[in-house]
Amino acid sequence: MSRAFILLLDSFGLGALPDADKYGDAGANTFGHIAKWAAKEGKPMSLPNLEKLGLAAAAHKASGEWAPGFDLRDGFTGAWGVAREQSTGKDTQSGHWEIAGVPVLFDWGYFPKTVPSFPAELTDKLQALTGVPGWLGNCHASGTTVINELGDEHVATGKPILYTSADSVLQIAAHEEHFGLERLYEVCEAAYELVKPYNIGRVIARPFVGANGDYKRTSNRHDYAVPPIAPTLLDHVKEAGGEMIALGKISDIFAGQGVTRLVKGPDNMALFDRLLEVADEAGDKSLTFVNFVDFDMHFGHRRDVAGYANALHELDARLPEFMAKLKDGDLVVITADHGCDPTAPGSDHTREHIPMIFFGPGVKAQELPTADTFSSIGATLAQHLGVKPLSNGTALL
Repeated sequence: MSRAFILLLDSFGLGALPDADKYGDAGANTFGHIAKWAAKEGKPMSLPNLEKLGLAAAAHKASGEWAPGFDLRDGFTGAWGVAREQSTGKDTQSGHWEIAGVPVLFDWGYFPKTVPSFPAELTDKLQALTGVPGWLGNCHASGTTVINELGDEHVATGKPILYTSADSVLQIAAHEEHFGLERLYEVCEAAYELVKPYNIGRVIARPFVGANGDYKRTSNRHDYAVPPIAPTLLDHVKEAGGEMIALGKISDIFAGQGVTRLVKGPDNMALFDRLLEVADEAGDKSLTFVNFVDFDMHFGHRRDVAGYANALHELDARLPEFMAKLKDGDLVVITADHGCDPTAPGSDHTREHIPMIFFGPGVKAQELPTADTFSSIGATLAQHLGVKPLSNGTALL
């Protein structure tokens, strides 16, 4: 029996890529800088399960530095290493698609860091099509911040909040009750068609609830994404008759392509609960792909170092629950899609190495060569599952 699991810690980078300076990210190091901050605060990080698998050794391989508080130098139980991104940019879709065998070798369209960020031609057309009274925001912003800043005005005027980021994305936030969830989806569907000439990767519906300056985004987020430009590992698994189980926002990122089952959860720990359930029931030749989005959405973009550290501790503490459910023939990889260094200026992703930490009952502990593309992760899983090989990447085990 062969099963595979991808546990993607969204934004968990291990150190700047050689070309990071081209993106304004020289010196970025999501994990390393969190560990340094924690040590300076007198509360050194302790991630014993990830460390035993080889996390700190992989981070040293990427950055040349040992993270403070991580003292294990040998005796690792996983196959550990790092991968470099072949795609241009540092966005969500590019990272995920490349892991699944399809690097993005073209340039996405992006909206500028100006106010307004969106061209009047686009916003005027969208307003005419949807009948909204206007727009708020129209800028680069952290979503959790902008809804608290503009939520009251949105509720009073009915104007949706429009914003973007360093990703190739247009995001629209609106109150689920005052504006309506289905109405928000309709506005985003119209926007998705209008942004196609701009080569934008995603339109994201960002519903929220609350009142009087205290608002919270809900799990009813929906991404309207451009589908992958070629078949991915997900497609190969589905075509081979295996189940492709997408947890969290994975299905949205791949526009549903190759997905056979979608499982949702409002936060990291809820998704971990769903992962445990899937581990009990997933069958032979299945691929389970989960994105733990809180690392990026709540802590990386918000530059919340303490929150990011705490979320890592929470996940590490629960890893043994998942490991106990693994069966002979299971292969797991812990990885990421980009960095989002919470100590960096601004609120954007950072271009970094990502971890490749493979483990399972039959995995030999070893140091892996640095992969020159994220696709080597997918190539390794394709070989393990016995599905059609990917057109990019090299199997590592």
